[in-house]
Amino acid sequence: MKLNNKKVAILATDGFEESELKSPKQALEDAGATVHIVSEKEGTIKAWADGNWGGDYNVDKTLDQVSQSDYNALMLPGGVINPDKLRRNTKAVSFVRSFFNNHKPVAAICHAPQLLVEANVLEGRTVTSFSSIQRDVENAGATWVNKAVVVDEGLVTSRNPDDLPAFNDKLIEEVAEGKHEEQVA
Repeated sequence: MKLNNKKVAILATDGFEESELKSPKQALEDAGATVHIVSEKEGTIKAWADGNWGGDYNVDKTLDQVSQSDYNALMLPGGVINPDKLRRNTKAVSFVRSFFNNHKPVAAICHAPQLLVEANVLEGRTVTSFSSIQRDVENAGATWVNKAVVVDEGLVTSRNPDDLPAFNDKLIEEVAEGKHEEQVA
């Protein structure tokens, strides 16, 4: 599937799970998409890998420099620290919510659905996540299922790095499909 002329934002900050940013970014770029790492600060952000700090990644744009209108889709890597920091940033939460308001594909893996809880966008959705936040996701109104990847009207979720192959495939598929307008009953 070719994603030429598609732009995807990866929202992350210090403490993101390295494989959960690196692998989807590479898959998207291999499919032809332009990918920007968006963060709350300029410069670099530091990954978390194998229980310790990992590599530094260049930030392409800050939250102050972007809007959902600049992108076709949003990808949210997990890690424990990353989503916990971002959910306390009102600009980050608004940025996430704006993709849902405009029916654009969003992908979140591992602990990243914590940002979706904070953005109040999970009501009535079926999702998965890292098991330790299952209750948070359910309390936000979602149905939680234990599957490698779940797709619900453009929202792609996965549990952990082991699910990255399935996650990346569905992420690319949803970005290729584009907007998911609300179904009228």
